[in-house]
Amino acid sequence: MGGPGGRNRTFTRKRMCRLCQDKTGHIDWKAVNLLRSFITDRGKMLSSRATGTCAGCQRQLARAIKRARDMALLPTSPL
Repeated sequence: MGGPGGRNRTFTRKRMCRLCQDKTGHIDWKAVNLLRSFITDRGKMLSSRATGTCAGCQRQLARAIKRARDMALLPTSPL
């Protein structure tokens, strides 16, 4: 019973940002293989809640994905 006493609560570890763990200071728009793991097969960007990225990395990631789309390295829409 999870009453007000807080008994029987399970410990959940905070998810660590994958990009911060690798200590990559800058996310490059030319790293297409990395960026593909953060978009769906329909070409949409995945949210930070779904991928576990921190806010700063998510902003860099969004900027890199948009630049890669402009250079036609990533799809803007599904085929």
